[in-house]
Amino acid sequence: MTIYADSFFLDGDLTDTLQNRIKRQVVEGILSGRFLPGERMPSSRALARHLGVSRITVSFAYTDLVADDYLVAQGRSGYFVSQSAPSGVQFDLPDDPVENTMDWSRLLAHRSGGTNRIDRPVDWRGYPYPFVYGQTDPKLFDHQNWRLCALQALGRKEFDSLTSDHYERDDPKLVEYVLRNILSRRGISARPEHVLVTLGAQNALWTSAQLLLTQRRAAAIENPCYPGLRDILQQTRCRTHVVEVDAHGLPPDAIPDDTDVLFTTASHQCPTNVTMPIWRRQQLLRRAAEQGFVIVEDDYEFELSFRRSPSPSLKSLDDTGRVIYIGSFSKSLFPGLRLGYIVAPAPFIQEARALRTAVLRHPPGLIQRTAAYFLSLGHYDAQINRMRKTYQRRRQVMEQAFADHGLTPAGEEDHGGSSFWMKAPDGVDTEVLASRLQARGVIIEPGQTFFDPEAAPRHFYRLAYSSIPSARIARGVELIAEAIETYGDDT
Repeated sequence: MTIYADSFFLDGDLTDTLQNRIKRQVVEGILSGRFLPGERMPSSRALARHLGVSRITVSFAYTDLVADDYLVAQGRSGYFVSQSAPSGVQFDLPDDPVENTMDWSRLLAHRSGGTNRIDRPVDWRGYPYPFVYGQTDPKLFDHQNWRLCALQALGRKEFDSLTSDHYERDDPKLVEYVLRNILSRRGISARPEHVLVTLGAQNALWTSAQLLLTQRRAAAIENPCYPGLRDILQQTRCRTHVVEVDAHGLPPDAIPDDTDVLFTTASHQCPTNVTMPIWRRQQLLRRAAEQGFVIVEDDYEFELSFRRSPSPSLKSLDDTGRVIYIGSFSKSLFPGLRLGYIVAPAPFIQEARALRTAVLRHPPGLIQRTAAYFLSLGHYDAQINRMRKTYQRRRQVMEQAFADHGLTPAGEEDHGGSSFWMKAPDGVDTEVLASRLQARGVIIEPGQTFFDPEAAPRHFYRLAYSSIPSARIARGVELIAEAIETYGDDT
C-alpha cells in the first residue's frame, strides 16, 4: 500500500517551521492509525510538489522521523512506515465527554477562590497601547544568550543535572549565585541551608502562608495589596486584618495586636510604588519583636530601581530572624520562567523544602541550570542595566505626557520600577473606563481588585511602561485623558 501526497496538508501554525509541520502530519497519521506499518510514504519530490515546499525540507523531515523510528528508509524503494513505530490508542473513544452528574459544590472540601485576578485580554500584545504590568518586552530580552545557556544546560556533561530527580535539593550553581550576587545587593547574609528555590514569588507566598497560618491564626496585609495574596490567605482559612498604607507605606502602629504574620512589600509597595523609609522599617521590626509576629517580605522589582539605589531590605535590618524574604526573577527576566526563592532561617526552610517535595518535588533542573548560567555569565546584569535605561526613558516620556494631558499619579515615589499608580476623578469607574479604552486599543489595569473588597474605591488604576514602546506612550496617554474627560458624556 502507498500513502499518497494528497493525504497531506500543512496546518495553520505559522509560528513553527515547515519541517516540523510536515513531521507533525506524519506522526499524527501514524498515531491515529491512518498510516499503517509497512505502508510506503510519498516520495520527497512528490510531497514537496504537493505542499509547495522545497524537497530538502521534506527530506530533512523524513530523516528525523527515521531517527525516531516512525519511518524506515529502504534505499531506492523510498520511505515506509516502520513496523515498530509508536501506535495510538487501540480502542474506541466516546464521541463526547461524559456528562457530569456529581454535585461538586457539595463534594469539594476546599475552594481556591481565584476571584482576585487582574484581567487583561489574552491577545494584549496585539493592542497598540498596552500599559500592561509585569510582562516582558521582547526587544529587551537577550534571546540569543538565553538560548546559548539553555543549550549549555542541555549538554552531555550536564546530563545528570538535567535528568535526575533531585528530590528536595536545588541546583547548587543557582543557589550559589543567589547567595553571592543577589542577596548581597540587598544587604542579606545567608548560607545554602537558608535558601529554597520556588516556582516564582506566588509559590513562595503560598508556601509561607501554608506553613505559618491556620484557622486559629491571623494575618495582616496592606491595603491596597497584590490581589493574589488574598486568594492565598483565603485558602488557609486564617483571619485577615487589612492595614491601610499611607505616604510611607504600611504604618506599624496600625497592625492589630493579635497578628501572627504580616505580609509587606516594603521596598516598593504593590501597587502604589511607595518605598518605606528606613526609620519606619526599624519601627516595624521593633513592633514585630514586641508583638511576636513574623514578617513575610516580598521584595519584588528591587533590581529595577533607576532613580536611586534601593533601600536596605527588611531582612538585612532584622536581628531576630523573624523576616522571611521572597525574591523572584519574573520582572527582571520573564514571568513565564516561574523561578523565585525564599530566604529564611534554616528551620523554616527545612519545613518549606519538605512541603515543596510533597507538592511538586522541585523546580525543573533544566530551568534552574539555564538560569544559573545566564546569571553567572553576566547576561542577567547586562539585561538589568539595559532595562533600567529603557524604563527610565519611558518613564520620562510618560511623565511629560501626564503633564501635557492633565493626568494625576496617585502619589510621589522616587524608586523607578515599571509602572505608575494613577488616580482618576472620583466619579470615574476605572472598570468602565478600561472597557471603553480597550475598544480604542488602550489596555489599562483597573485598581479596585487591589483593595479590600469590602470597601474598594473604583477610581484608581495602574499604568505600566514595561511593555509599550516610548513612541506610543504619548498617544496612549492622550487617549486615556480624552476618555476620562468625556467619561460622563457616555454614562
